[in-house]
Amino acid sequence: MPLFLIACIAGQGVAFDADQVDSVVDIGEIVAVPRADPSVRGLTALRSRVVTVVDTRRSLGLEPTAPHVRRAVITQQDGHYYAMLVDALDDIETFETRSMPLVAPKEDRWSRAADGMVFRNGEPLLILDLAKLVPQPAAMLA
Repeated sequence: MPLFLIACIAGQGVAFDADQVDSVVDIGEIVAVPRADPSVRGLTALRSRVVTVVDTRRSLGLEPTAPHVRRAVITQQDGHYYAMLVDALDDIETFETRSMPLVAPKEDRWSRAADGMVFRNGEPLLILDLAKLVPQPAAMLA
């Protein structure tokens, strides 16, 4: 069974495939980036690397994450490191996955980022693909 990192975003329990997670951290100072995609909170230094900080709520089409939130899931996508902000981190567990039921597209992007679901103590958790939360260059140029 696959291993997942359990987190919370905007009151929704989510699970990230552990294979996509480099580490979890509390990030320090964030430096804003002019004209960046609205989901990019800015840049931060982490272990002598520059990391792009992504406001995961904004990536999902929601209200921005509060400025004091510093808990992040670090992922590497296409050779770049990203700190994906989350409201809270819980635990890591193995789960049997289920496919997502077909739903009509909504204004938010939950359905585009979700790859399935798992159940933890009867509570459904969306499996979010971290790569789908990273702003894409084509979207940034639009």
